[in-house]
Amino acid sequence: MNVPDLVGLIGVAAYLSAYGLLQLGTLKVEDSRYALLNALGALLILYSLLFDFNLASFVTQSAWLVLTAVGYIRSHIKRSQAAQS
Repeated sequence: MNVPDLVGLIGVAAYLSAYGLLQLGTLKVEDSRYALLNALGALLILYSLLFDFNLASFVTQSAWLVLTAVGYIRSHIKRSQAAQS
């Protein structure tokens, strides 16, 4: 196993951890740790794709990263608005 494959597998572990912790009720979608694990997973998998490119995986991971950022920003705005009320 080479370093890019190991990095990609760590990214998969981050995704699975986020999803598992969400399903177990340990994390909520609004929790910034959930967004962090998802973003970390996407970034690490994108890194591994630099060494063994796959267009479908690249598109999926890029979209996942963008959607995670959008969700985090929306959640942050809602929290800020709630704190001001």
